[in-house]
Amino acid sequence: MKFKLLFLLFIFSVTWSTKAQIGGQNTYQFLNLPVSPKVSALGGKNITSYSFDPSDAMANPALINFDMHNQMSVNYMNYFADVNYGTASYAYDIGRRTQIIQAGVTFIDYGRFEGFDEAGNSTSKFGGSEAALSVGYSRRIGRSDYYVGVNLKLISSSLEQYSSFAGAADVGVSYIYPEWDLIISGVVRNFGTQFKAFNDVRESMPFEVVLGISQKLKKAPIRWHVTLENLQQWNLSFRNTARDIEDLTGNVTTDDPSFINNALRHTILGAELFPDGGFSIQLGYNFRRGEELRIQDQRAFSGLTGGVSIKLNKLRFSYSYARFNRAASSSFFGLNINLQ
Repeated sequence: MKFKLLFLLFIFSVTWSTKAQIGGQNTYQFLNLPVSPKVSALGGKNITSYSFDPSDAMANPALINFDMHNQMSVNYMNYFADVNYGTASYAYDIGRRTQIIQAGVTFIDYGRFEGFDEAGNSTSKFGGSEAALSVGYSRRIGRSDYYVGVNLKLISSSLEQYSSFAGAADVGVSYIYPEWDLIISGVVRNFGTQFKAFNDVRESMPFEVVLGISQKLKKAPIRWHVTLENLQQWNLSFRNTARDIEDLTGNVTTDDPSFINNALRHTILGAELFPDGGFSIQLGYNFRRGEELRIQDQRAFSGLTGGVSIKLNKLRFSYSYARFNRAASSSFFGLNINLQ
């Protein structure tokens, strides 16, 4: 009980004292991309997916479990404008079903670009890429239903002639109650600093506080998920001048997102159909993505995501599709291999 109270107080203090760290306000934004097709299909962010997939531990290290032993996961996304993004992870038991170590890699390649000088003269081509190497460990707290885990990350970035190097950590806590098939989790992500900054200009890390809850229905093969993201900052809404309304006399009613609108921007909903079967379907909706990317008076289905996974012997194939707007969408492919 003392541990639970201390954890809640820590989350509360971080939530109300931390400066806003979303959008383009910090570096290494690739760390906020989904770690697997399943997570992408559930809305882009999820910390309550307890399974054999070691990718889940990259989102919440407290979910590291023995079912991940000797499992390998490889995932690839062809992101916008031919940007290549992917993750790989592996878990291994080092302590007779009690100590599991998980290692993961996240990478993104922005491709090649034409270079020009100040006068517009063509120069050499250049590229950009970023990567993060993580190692995670989880442990049960006594004989309770609480689990705590930590991911340690080394992050590198190379953008044209500039490079940087950083270290960060994720700390996760999960309450897993098997009788109700209930999972409640909290994660503090990307808490760290730059060891070497771009051109000696130090930037902030993509720090984030996430809470989540999920449960499998007793009389239906469905697991629902609710994830609350970016809790380190309450106000995520902003005025969109394209949504201002001007009447015939020239009076302008400015766009002013409501309290409910702002609250929903923290919310991601997800559902899994047949979550424990050889074939499963995932659906999700990201309210913030849907609100920020929607086009006025047009149905673009921004924020909607979906995916499927199929198990064939020791292989499981996964695919997800995320809709951003009429001009942008992404496909995420994954392969999980049982090496036992």
